[in-house]
Amino acid sequence: MFLIRTLHKWFGLVLGVQFLLWALSGAVMALLDHHKVSGEHALLPVAGLQAPAELLPLARVAQAIGQPIQKLQLKPLHDTYVYEATTPQGVKILDAVTGAPMAIDAAKARELAVGRWSGSEPPASVSYISRHTLETRDLPLPIWRVEFADKERHALLVSATTGEVMAAKNDTWRLWDIAWMLHIMDYDDRQSFNHPLIITLGTGAAWLALSGLILLFRSFRRSDVAWVLDGAEALRRRGR
Repeated sequence: MFLIRTLHKWFGLVLGVQFLLWALSGAVMALLDHHKVSGEHALLPVAGLQAPAELLPLARVAQAIGQPIQKLQLKPLHDTYVYEATTPQGVKILDAVTGAPMAIDAAKARELAVGRWSGSEPPASVSYISRHTLETRDLPLPIWRVEFADKERHALLVSATTGEVMAAKNDTWRLWDIAWMLHIMDYDDRQSFNHPLIITLGTGAAWLALSGLILLFRSFRRSDVAWVLDGAEALRRRGR
């Protein structure tokens, strides 16, 4: 029993800090407005465009692509229509009327981001992301990150391949992401919630609960609950 009591004390000391972090991070995630966290309020709906009367014939599209086409989509992109062709070597974008290749460079990414931005503040910076960051960890690369000069430091993430605005990040999301990291204890990618560290802590928490239950029963004496037992005995006697 001495061993159980000693282990319970030290497990409680170590796990108590993590219990506090779990409680605080869970409270932060629950209190933050999920609309702000998602960034959906920062994005305008995709503008409805009427398809051009004359589109580039498919034969000329295939000629302009110059590679086997696995998938071909006609889709709006900001203020125009484009053909998005998926080939064995990647995705290519063509103007749906002229057939001119469309590169998603910094200027185009800025234009696309401004077209979807619901605020009035101008872009503060445009940066090319070729390696995953915390903001882009769930998105296909490469990406243009267009940050705006607003209080929440909104950053619209534009695909450098298709030109699609894929997500919006802001300071509320960044705070939520820190709380998420503390909650799942993944201090690297902030994605896994079944890694060895949290499994170890979860096992320790189970041991803490079990040892606490054992100590609870061992710490009580009959005198502690005499008023209950004596009362029950008195009721039995009256029943006789």
